[in-house]
Amino acid sequence: MPDLGTMAFLAVMGFIAAFIDSVVGGGGLISIPALMWTGLPPIMVLGTNKAASTMGALAGFITFIRSGKMNVALIKKLFPLSFFGSVAGVLVVRTISPDFLRPLIVVMLIAVAIYSGLKKDWGGVSTYRGMNRRMLWMSGAVAFVFGFYDGFFGPGTGSFLLFAFLIVGFDFVGAAANARALNFASNIAAFLAFSLLGAADFRYALPMGLAMVAGAFFGARTAISKGSSYVRPLFISVTTVLIGKQLWDLFWK
Repeated sequence: MPDLGTMAFLAVMGFIAAFIDSVVGGGGLISIPALMWTGLPPIMVLGTNKAASTMGALAGFITFIRSGKMNVALIKKLFPLSFFGSVAGVLVVRTISPDFLRPLIVVMLIAVAIYSGLKKDWGGVSTYRGMNRRMLWMSGAVAFVFGFYDGFFGPGTGSFLLFAFLIVGFDFVGAAANARALNFASNIAAFLAFSLLGAADFRYALPMGLAMVAGAFFGARTAISKGSSYVRPLFISVTTVLIGKQLWDLFWK
């Protein structure tokens, strides 16, 4: 068992990570380095992080769905695609290193940050009026691809999903709610897959995961109560930090 100091450290980091992740994604920036600090092997860090973050993702998912901000009819269609995409990603990451994706992810995150920053009123009010067949197929493909990405690599999944829902017309809070649902699908799928492969250490996952439940609840409630004026700047800030982290890993790690 980890000592009390380690458990306290993981709990604090887990709370902060889940608070941020429940709103705009990017919690892995905090939780993964915290788990690496314990000395766990890299593949075990990924699995343990998924075990803990699934607990937080469930709390955020329930909080958003109870608020009425989530489009349940749409999520019912997309949830299974994110789930199975994530399982596929976990199976592939055991044989192929995901590092080759890093330059592409940096470019995508920069594009997301610039677009979101320039469109000052974007996401303030929902303009979503439903989906035609073509949009639904495209949304299904996006759900599967980012589910796969979350199981395979992960950084920025929540941010990319939120951005995708903004594109189809949701406001920032609605986009955050829907993104949390699909992120929960990919998290629980990856958690199950890593657990079956024996790549999750629950001695470390449990203290971090319990703190993540509280962090996700308070993060989601804060987003719901403060609205888009709170979510938008947090989204841009976290995306910018994600860019910096990926650039650091690409050139200086």
